[in-house]
Amino acid sequence: MPPRSSYCSHIITIYLICLPLSYSIDFNYQAVFNFGDSNSDTGGLIAGVGERLDPPNGQTYFKNPSGRFSDGRLIIDFLMDAMDMPFLNAYLDAIGMPNFKKGCNFAVAGSTILPATESSVSPFSFAVQVAQFVRFKARVLEIQMKTRKLNKYLPTADSFQKGLYMVDIGQNDLAGGFYSKPLDQVLGSIPTILSEFESGIQKLYDEGARTFWIHNTGPLGCLPQNIAKFGTDPLKLDELGCVATHNQASKLFNLQLHALCTKLRMQYTDATVTFVDIFTIKSNLIANYSKYGFTQPLETCCGYGGPPLNYDSRIACGQTKVLNGNSVNTTECSDNTEYVNWDGIHYTDAANLHVSSQILTGKFSDPPFADKMPFLIKLKF
Repeated sequence: MPPRSSYCSHIITIYLICLPLSYSIDFNYQAVFNFGDSNSDTGGLIAGVGERLDPPNGQTYFKNPSGRFSDGRLIIDFLMDAMDMPFLNAYLDAIGMPNFKKGCNFAVAGSTILPATESSVSPFSFAVQVAQFVRFKARVLEIQMKTRKLNKYLPTADSFQKGLYMVDIGQNDLAGGFYSKPLDQVLGSIPTILSEFESGIQKLYDEGARTFWIHNTGPLGCLPQNIAKFGTDPLKLDELGCVATHNQASKLFNLQLHALCTKLRMQYTDATVTFVDIFTIKSNLIANYSKYGFTQPLETCCGYGGPPLNYDSRIACGQTKVLNGNSVNTTECSDNTEYVNWDGIHYTDAANLHVSSQILTGKFSDPPFADKMPFLIKLKF
């Protein structure tokens, strides 16, 4: 489906300008190493557990399923592009001669900070992803000691200390908790989750990581998947039509994650720890969707069931299944660029573009870098 001309209102061209910065966020890194879940998975789950993604996933940008849970690009893709760097290849994807010269993506959809359980979608928890990075680094250094033939595919030795370490994980710990725990227990689990997170960051630091870029979690209560499951009672919804308890958990998690980032900044005096407020950016988008050119803040673009959510947990985007004795398939909206949500859980290419543009203003980060912004952001209408 070709995007309509209205897509122009979403297009943001980001140019990199070489400006001297006093703050160490200079967006000029030798490599990027990413850890997380489906919000930044560029093919890890597909390669790691043989998961399958069907069209129309990937159609907007890649024209075919790309391993990403979206119709197009993810936030990390836009950020990599803004840094004038290639999209990150998934660590687990060995097909197609992946090039890791500019970094590696360890993120896997469904991953949690806490260790995986038998019911987990992904066995690759944050600790496992960090362990994979340690293995990756050791193998790179080992190979480079033996031969230079593969140098064009591998990061340089000093890239591991001079690289950017991006982390976006925690959503599945919270959202998954609500399936078996009441709100107070979900909230009570947050310190344990963040303790595990801190251990992972410590291991990365011990391996030489010095520049961390940490995203908080978005408004989980505004995902159609959670509204469909936990928001059937209107009294449980907030003014935006989102599940209040889930957003409450997101806010508390983010508050404590922010405090942890502040602690790490004081503890690692030779490191940079940047906290990025994804929750506020996404909440603003959902609350003011029409201002940004969207028409559907909560309804799923690719799903089943029709309005108001067009979401059914029994059938994923692009699938055909027998439900109640009938063969049914998901339907796709006529214009992806008008929808914030793609499949009930993940955002559309257009929404990810908007979120990325807001990140790059520098106003939603701590420490902020808006006054030292190395990007010129131009809107094309």
